[in-house]
Amino acid sequence: SFPLPDLSRKVFVFRNDPSDAFVVLRARPERPLHNFTVCLRSYSHLQRPQGLFSYATKAQDNEILLFKPKPEEFRLYVGGKHVAFHVPGAGHRDWQHVCAGWESATGIAQFWLDGKPWPRKGLQKGYTVGGTASILLGQEQDGFGGGFDPYNSFCGEMGDVYMWDALLPAEKVRAANLGLRLPPALLAWHGLAYELRGDVVVAARLREGFRG
Repeated sequence: SFPLPDLSRKVFVFRNDPSDAFVVLRARPERPLHNFTVCLRSYSHLQRPQGLFSYATKAQDNEILLFKPKPEEFRLYVGGKHVAFHVPGAGHRDWQHVCAGWESATGIAQFWLDGKPWPRKGLQKGYTVGGTASILLGQEQDGFGGGFDPYNSFCGEMGDVYMWDALLPAEKVRAANLGLRLPPALLAWHGLAYELRGDVVVAARLREGFRG
């Protein structure tokens, strides 16, 4: 097997608004999930809705979805149902580090912005996320691997994308925000299997240290 590309010190740049571009990710191994955490960093001036991370199965297009309907709200979908997290005053920042996690046994959904936890919410207790998935960045799937609405597309920069098959503890989420060492992941930025589709490019990060 070939070593996977290390995207440390790099970002994906989605250049167009609206856009048909996306990045396809491959998670290994593929298996049903009873817990997960997704983290990523993004930078966009969009005021309209934008799909950040979309994990679809043939049975459910919004199996896992991290969606930003407006600058001061994030939504986490699990199995087609969602909870919303309102982030007042966060609409005019630059880079935002977001982590969203879920645990089937408790039905707890948690959300972190720049290392700070929001009050936890209940979502899909006892649910199992399907294992054979189409995983995309920058679009919201309305079918398995397609059905995009360009006015839900992402425009801007994205990096530090990770996905774990566990609900990450607080100190690990803080480590992700600070760019420190992290536990092994299903998707990891320092070894990411990806394909670019449409007008999205890999570019060097423009500034060091994402803190603040």
